[in-house]
Amino acid sequence: MQVKDIMTTEVITVHKETTIKEVARLLIEHRISGLPVVDEEKRLIGVVTEGDLIYADKKLHAPAFTEILGGVIFFENPKQMGEDLQKMTAYKVSGIMTTEVFSVREDAAVEDAATIMVEKGINRVPVVTKDKTLVGIVSRQDIIRSMV
Repeated sequence: MQVKDIMTTEVITVHKETTIKEVARLLIEHRISGLPVVDEEKRLIGVVTEGDLIYADKKLHAPAFTEILGGVIFFENPKQMGEDLQKMTAYKVSGIMTTEVFSVREDAAVEDAATIMVEKGINRVPVVTKDKTLVGIVSRQDIIRSMV
């Protein structure tokens, strides 16, 4: 069985300029946990999930450091604090979306999509054409439904 046989083709999407408030509304209204982010040509450029949205309620973790001879030595990556702060204060999707997106082509086997979900710990896999145009999405629920 191929991904095109089980994918949802009417995909709710957002753009990088969509507000966080609008994303939250869409997730709740449609009872879904994530949305593909597309550009003007419907090419997949990212994903925004419930997990991305809850960053606003996360505690900010300052990296541990020490001062030696007037210099600062960080024991942890201070860049991570900057990234966390950006996500916590974001107003638009561009500030919180994940840009490293795992996707499949519509002619891929369902097993390929399931493998990505399990190995990467994700709930949905966007389905794209060769040029990354979004044509569908496969969720865990779609895969389970195909087993029945």
